[in-house]
Amino acid sequence: MKLPNAEQAVVDREKITDYLLSLTSPDCWSKARFFTRRGFTVGQWEVFAEALKAQGAAYEVAEIRETDQDIRYSVVGSIQTPDGSDPRIRTVWQIVRGSSIPRLITAHPRRR
Repeated sequence: MKLPNAEQAVVDREKITDYLLSLTSPDCWSKARFFTRRGFTVGQWEVFAEALKAQGAAYEVAEIRETDQDIRYSVVGSIQTPDGSDPRIRTVWQIVRGSSIPRLITAHPRRR
């Protein structure tokens, strides 16, 4: 199955600028280093957001986890990058109970 309602997926600006591309965050610097080395920048965070949404929509859901509050969908597949390397990553999307809109929780590199 594909990510439900992927065409409506939301990637918050802060998720990218303050988390995925933050080289100063002790929790995220390795992710930030991975993504910035592939050409993504805070100044053009929208490019990264669109690439994440495209990855979430293009591949099958690899794992589903349900809680009382939400359903989380993991999607594994390549992402189009500014440098053309197109690495394989995992994105995790959350749909809160009572909603139908997926929101990005995180993204991280995967080995081939």
